Amino acid sequence: MRLSSALLRLASIATIATALSACGEIVERVPDRPKQDRAGTANFILDVDPIMRGTVASETVVAGLKPVVVRGYGLVVGLKGTGGRLMPAEVRAVMLQELARRGVGNPGTGMDITPEAMLNSIDTAVVVVEGVIPAGATKNTKFDLRVSGLPGSDVSSLEGGRLYSTDLRPGPLLIGSRQAQILAMAKGNIFINPFVEPGATNLDAVNRLVGRILDGGTVAKDLPLKLKLATSSHTRARTIQSAINSLFPREPKQSHNTARGENADSIEITVPPSFDGRTEEFIELVRHVPMDTSATEVTALAIRKALIANPGSATSAMWRFRALGKRALPVIQDLYTYSEEDPRMAALEAGAALDDALVALPLVEMAKSGAVVNRLRAITLLAKLGFNPDIDIGLRPLLDDADPDIRLATYETLAKRSDRSIRIMDIDGKFDVALVPSSIPMIYVAQSGRPTIAVFGDSTAVSRPLTHAAWGNRLIVKADHNDDELQIFYRPLPESRAEIQLVDPQLSELLAFLGHQVTVEKPLPGIGLSYGETIGAVHSLWRAGYIKADFKAEQDRVLAAILRNHAEDEQVNRPDFEPEESATLSSGTGAPASRGSSDLAGVEPPAAVEVPRQGRDTVPR
Repeated sequence: MRLSSALLRLASIATIATALSACGEIVERVPDRPKQDRAGTANFILDVDPIMRGTVASETVVAGLKPVVVRGYGLVVGLKGTGGRLMPAEVRAVMLQELARRGVGNPGTGMDITPEAMLNSIDTAVVVVEGVIPAGATKNTKFDLRVSGLPGSDVSSLEGGRLYSTDLRPGPLLIGSRQAQILAMAKGNIFINPFVEPGATNLDAVNRLVGRILDGGTVAKDLPLKLKLATSSHTRARTIQSAINSLFPREPKQSHNTARGENADSIEITVPPSFDGRTEEFIELVRHVPMDTSATEVTALAIRKALIANPGSATSAMWRFRALGKRALPVIQDLYTYSEEDPRMAALEAGAALDDALVALPLVEMAKSGAVVNRLRAITLLAKLGFNPDIDIGLRPLLDDADPDIRLATYETLAKRSDRSIRIMDIDGKFDVALVPSSIPMIYVAQSGRPTIAVFGDSTAVSRPLTHAAWGNRLIVKADHNDDELQIFYRPLPESRAEIQLVDPQLSELLAFLGHQVTVEKPLPGIGLSYGETIGAVHSLWRAGYIKADFKAEQDRVLAAILRNHAEDEQVNRPDFEPEESATLSSGTGAPASRGSSDLAGVEPPAAVEVPRQGRDTVPR
């Protein structure tokens, strides 16, 4: 018995050894847990407006629909002794490394000056560069920049400077490995708010350590956009993806389909090339895409009925009509002359976006006689329509409208339409002077986009006699009552010798003279001021009462946008596309509100608004 028991034990051991040899391991594997199916799981709650039912917005929200504030340390060059060398040691180290990386000090690049010498020059200044990239912006999108001196720096002015190429990153200013990825590049000539004499110390004195660069930022990469489903569902995600792609098919040079389902909760969105620079418009169209694209006419009739019953839904109805495409036109064309203004405007705006030529004359009529907000919208829409002499002829009388906003909107539309009544003078590539026929004299200064000074009124001129000094007597303008020309005394620097030249008192001629730099190829007289300096000189004459016209400036949009979005950029990296817990989101036309700190510590408030002379209001626009 003992022998047989031993043999049985040996046989058992051999069997176990054979099994282990075959398996190669002695630890039993734990079977994987089956994956949970999240289909039908509610991620958040949507409050759906009745007119929005059946749209993409009734089942999703857009993640990434927030402008992105970007910042960076940059170097301003070309200053006239107003720069400085004081800066924190860590900033100096970063700038030295960055300048060396860009070839400064490398004889092969033609820049023999060392990075140290460049930073120590009184003709350069290290600055903070800020900008706001539009939500979902595509690569190469342009945006404006705000440039400001470092706190505690010995820089006295950024006037006349040029920003050296600078990397911009999201979130707070950081250095070293903590920096976020580069989202944009920045460079260009700095524009200083010029509406006060340099050196002024009263409440409306200009801050010469803060300036702008118009269209100075360039987006380096596409910013992601995603749709987040309110309820997890692979089926609904595929349906939404199919609906979007049917209305926005893949375009040439488009890397991916417009909509790509990632999972049951998320759909990635690619902005088509045809919508470059118009991302927010594209997203609104995506949000209003119908889930069922097979019954366009029926859907359009339902929207039309809802619009007439509730004119307050005009904005949503307009986007829904646009998202349906040209097949909605037969349904909305009879609304172009509808008696009630809001439904009529919704139909006209949708028709204009869908390139319906029939909207032209009704829009011109709306521009002449509607409510001010609809008049302005109609004028703006007319800028997008194709060649039509009736539009240009119909708009020209509005350049004499009593409302200055109507006059300005009309000028901008006619300029975009290249109407012959608007003459454009290019001043050495630095800025444009637009000559606008109007019976009401006015000067308008652009502070975003292309630098432009618009002069309303062919006869707008500098009054005589006058003797006017500005900028610590560096600029003096003189003329007697019967003089046909103005005498201009100008010193580029306080210690330099004055140039004395003559110029026609017509404001258009004076602007061209102030901005033009005399060269062998272009020997016409001029003193070569920058855009900001040119505006500053003319504004100085206007404040003294020598130019009888209204003076209006476009609102500084860069700082306003930075302040609006300050609470959104606390994290260095782009936020995850995860919905907030227990969130209730709206599916209206606006973007859903998000949580964030309202702390604006360290952000400079807007400068005080200038107190104008009585009867010559300066209205930010």
